[in-house]
Amino acid sequence: MVPAKQEQNIVVQIAKNFDVPDFDLSKVRKLVKTVCRRFKVSKATVSVAIVDDAEIRRLNKQFLGRKGATDCLSFNLSDDTTKGPGRRDPEPGKLFEILVNGEMAVKEAKLRGHCGQAELALYIIHGLLHNLGFDDSAKDKAKKMHDTEDDILQQLGYGLVYNKGTEVL
Repeated sequence: MVPAKQEQNIVVQIAKNFDVPDFDLSKVRKLVKTVCRRFKVSKATVSVAIVDDAEIRRLNKQFLGRKGATDCLSFNLSDDTTKGPGRRDPEPGKLFEILVNGEMAVKEAKLRGHCGQAELALYIIHGLLHNLGFDDSAKDKAKKMHDTEDDILQQLGYGLVYNKGTEVL
């Protein structure tokens, strides 16, 4: 007997205060669900906020104590200690928040020769991978993370975005 396929319950919330010209909401939802499925996350709420340089600078300073703009900030707000018997929901799922710099995505996309949606997809995947435990602080870990990003981007039809020969800020 083949086990029943586990249903994926992924809620994707999107807010934006910066307009990316070729932005497609359905593609962002598909991207988030694809990453979650790939890493066996069956239940999650993922909030994605597309912000401008000024907002990401402010948030970068507020939450990480770093000056300047960045491509994305990601926060894993999951409370894995709340699992267990007696809970209304014994498997509460993951809670991820990703803030991406739409202004930077548009600029980088022009420099790198692809659409803003592809650059934005890279930033969202990057944030999700951080929330799923990926680390890019060492060269070997960064390579694994960036290869995974491009693999997912290719799977979704964007082609190579990260490894086009230039560095993402």
